[in-house]
Amino acid sequence: MGRSVRTVRALAGAAVSVLLVLGLSGPVAAADGPVVRLSAGQAGTGGSVTVSGTGWRPHVLLMMLVCGRATPSRGVVGGTNSCANGDGRAVTTDGQGAFHRGLPVSEPPVPCPCVVHVATVTGATAEADAVLRVAGHPVAPLPAERSGGRLAVLSDVRLTGSGGLLTWFGAPPDRTLVLTVGNTGTSPVRDPVFRVGTAHGVFAPQWEDRQWRGTLAPGKKAQIKLPVELSAGAHGDYTVSLDYDGRLLARQPWAVGRPWGVTLFWLLLCLVVPAALFRVGMAVVDRLRPGGPVAASHRRPPWASVLTLSPRLPRSGGRAPARPSPRTGTPAPTPVLPWFSPDSAPGAPAHRLSAPHDDSPTSPTSPAGPTTPTPKGPT
Repeated sequence: MGRSVRTVRALAGAAVSVLLVLGLSGPVAAADGPVVRLSAGQAGTGGSVTVSGTGWRPHVLLMMLVCGRATPSRGVVGGTNSCANGDGRAVTTDGQGAFHRGLPVSEPPVPCPCVVHVATVTGATAEADAVLRVAGHPVAPLPAERSGGRLAVLSDVRLTGSGGLLTWFGAPPDRTLVLTVGNTGTSPVRDPVFRVGTAHGVFAPQWEDRQWRGTLAPGKKAQIKLPVELSAGAHGDYTVSLDYDGRLLARQPWAVGRPWGVTLFWLLLCLVVPAALFRVGMAVVDRLRPGGPVAASHRRPPWASVLTLSPRLPRSGGRAPARPSPRTGTPAPTPVLPWFSPDSAPGAPAHRLSAPHDDSPTSPTSPAGPTTPTPKGPT
């Protein structure tokens, strides 16, 4: 009985040990980082290999390239300039961080040793390499690794700064790339020259040299600030990369807003220009109209002449009463009317100021008084 109990306890202890080993093996494997495997270690130009990977972030976009002058221990010497970028392939990991995709084999622009280089396109930087022998491609030894200082990123990379009013109207957006680097080598690094690259979307970055003034002793660290500037009117999703001595140190996304001031300018231009052309056209029409602009301004409606030819005269006489001048107070002269008065009509006797009347002796209005008509008889 006792022997059976000891047997059961031994089996239980062994089972617990196996479970602990299995439980610990998962996290250790995950802590190793992303892994890349190839279906074949050698292939010729024009062929293809199947690339599979595990340990990547879920649902992340990856880029696969055949690169020369590279090893898994040293990475790709010279960056993506040593890779066959035209024959690369993109792949997205599944929910478990794994992928499986075919890759055509092509000759890189530099000699082998060659690798299949897999790196993230967006988000945090992660990369892995797998050795690939390209049949028929020349092989050359790797360049000697520089001894002495070696820089490594010790903090998160961030972009500082913001846009202004000029950027809203299409001025070049600019930021400052801030990070902390440390010298992990054995000799000081003096005035290091970094390469800052900006890439729009999935396009290759455009590199520019940026020199940091200072000396970084072995085991020391320093904060690096490098300016980053895009072209005028740039907008969309950009990626800022930092390279030093052929090694990619950091990568940071940058979302650039659209310059809405330029859009507003074009909208206003589309409204102002047609309005100005309409005004100019109307002015030209007024100039070309018969009689010119002066005659057009003094043109009167047809009913105005009717009112002018039949004015209402005052009852006291043929002339309107004089009105005093607003400045001197004296009566202003009566304006000359455009019609004829009874005394100035053509054919009227001269110096007559009243209406015509009969001056005959039989006129009832004679100065001698009323007379009776005398009949004339035969003489």
